[in-house]
Amino acid sequence: MEIVEKSFDGFLITTDKSKLDIAAIHHFLSKYAGWSDNIPYEKVKTSIDNSLNFGLFHSGKQIGFARVITDFSTIAYLGDVYVLDEYQGHGLSKKLMDCIMTHPNLQGLRRWILLTSTADWLYEKYGFIKVLKPEIYMELFDPEVYAKKEA
Repeated sequence: MEIVEKSFDGFLITTDKSKLDIAAIHHFLSKYAGWSDNIPYEKVKTSIDNSLNFGLFHSGKQIGFARVITDFSTIAYLGDVYVLDEYQGHGLSKKLMDCIMTHPNLQGLRRWILLTSTADWLYEKYGFIKVLKPEIYMELFDPEVYAKKEA
């Protein structure tokens, strides 16, 4: 898959995995995200290895991230979206979402899925809505999975 990059005003959004600061991503996800507290570094690395990733950088520093889990044909799950607090309020999450939603390999999908408790207003701008039939959705969820010792 070709690497997509967009530069603007000293910022860079890229899908190039080799540019990602996995330690910085892990630090945010494990300490500050709230949805992945205590996630082990190796879990973050594996998730990145198996996803389409979007790194957001300012002057070479990783300041944001998002990843898409997809079959590139019918469905995509958008997750781990963040912009560091000190960079919020400047339209960067919108720029990140623009890159994700216009990525050439993510066009024509039948369904996009995401889970959020903090940014409905952002995703609604891209057509995301509350689940119309929540009664047909099921999940297997273990919020303590990262707190358990691995065997």
